Amino acid sequence: MTELRKRMNDAMVLRGLAERTKESYLACVTGLAKYYWLSPDTLDAEAIQSYLLHLITEKKLAYSSVNQAACAFRFLFATVLRQKSVAFDIPMAKVPKRLPQVLTRDEVQRLFAHGGDLRSRAVLMTTYAAGLRLSEVCALQLGDIESAPDRMCIKVRQGKGGKDRYTLLSPRLLDTLRLYWRARRPRLWLFPNSSGDGPLSDQTAQRMYHAARRAAGIEHGGGIHTLRHAFATHLLEAGVDIHTIQRLMGHGHVSTTTRYFHLAHTHLIGTPSPLELLDPD
Repeated sequence: MTELRKRMNDAMVLRGLAERTKESYLACVTGLAKYYWLSPDTLDAEAIQSYLLHLITEKKLAYSSVNQAACAFRFLFATVLRQKSVAFDIPMAKVPKRLPQVLTRDEVQRLFAHGGDLRSRAVLMTTYAAGLRLSEVCALQLGDIESAPDRMCIKVRQGKGGKDRYTLLSPRLLDTLRLYWRARRPRLWLFPNSSGDGPLSDQTAQRMYHAARRAAGIEHGGGIHTLRHAFATHLLEAGVDIHTIQRLMGHGHVSTTTRYFHLAHTHLIGTPSPLELLDPD
C-alpha cells in the first residue's frame, strides 16, 4: 500500500482536494485493503461492490459514508490507476435529507455555563459565536483573531473546499479569549493539544461539547456541529439576511443556507395560514 498510497496522495494534492477529503479518501482505500488483505489495485468492480454492500449491511454505515467510499474508489481507479475503461456499477445512494438539530438560545447559555474549565468554554463559545466547523475551530491560530477596532473578525484558513474566509468576532467572545490567553498562554495554535505541539484534536473538542451538554441536562443536540447550526438559525431569527449568513458560514451555494429557514421560529410565528386569507362564508 505504501507506493499506491503515495501515488493517490500526490494525485489528490495536484487536484487541490481539501485536507479532510484526502484523509477520508485514504482511510476508505485503507479499509478496502484491510478487508480483503489485498492491494486495492488488484481488485475488480465486483469485489468493490461487495465491500460497499458490506459497509451498508454489516457495518451499518450511513449512506453518506458509503457514498464517500464509492467516490474514493472511483478516484483511485479512474484518476490514480488510469483505468477509465473499467465500468463501475456502483449506484450512489440517495441520502435522506433531515433538518439539523438546533439548540435554543437558553440551551446555548446553559451549555456555556456548564462548559467545565475556561478552555472548554472558550472552544464552545468560539464555535457558536463564529459559526465554525469542527475542523475550523481546532485549526485556529492566534494570528487568526483580528481584534483591531476597525477589523474585529476571525480568519478561517482553508475551510471546506480549501477556501479562506472571514467571520464574526464578537466582543463578548474576545473578552473570553483574552481571559483564556492570560490563563493558558498559547503560542501558535489558539487551542493547542495537551502537548502544545499541535492543534486541538476533533475528538477532544467533541468530548468538551458532550460533557457540557450532559452537565447542562440537554438531552438532544447531536455533536458540536450543532453550535454551527444554532449560529445560522439565531442570526436568521435576528433578521440577518441569508446571503450574509452564507458568506459567514462559507457555503458555496445559498441553497445550503436556505434550509435554516425551516428552523427559524420567527419566520413561522405570526405567519397566517392561507385559510385565514379566504373570504368568510
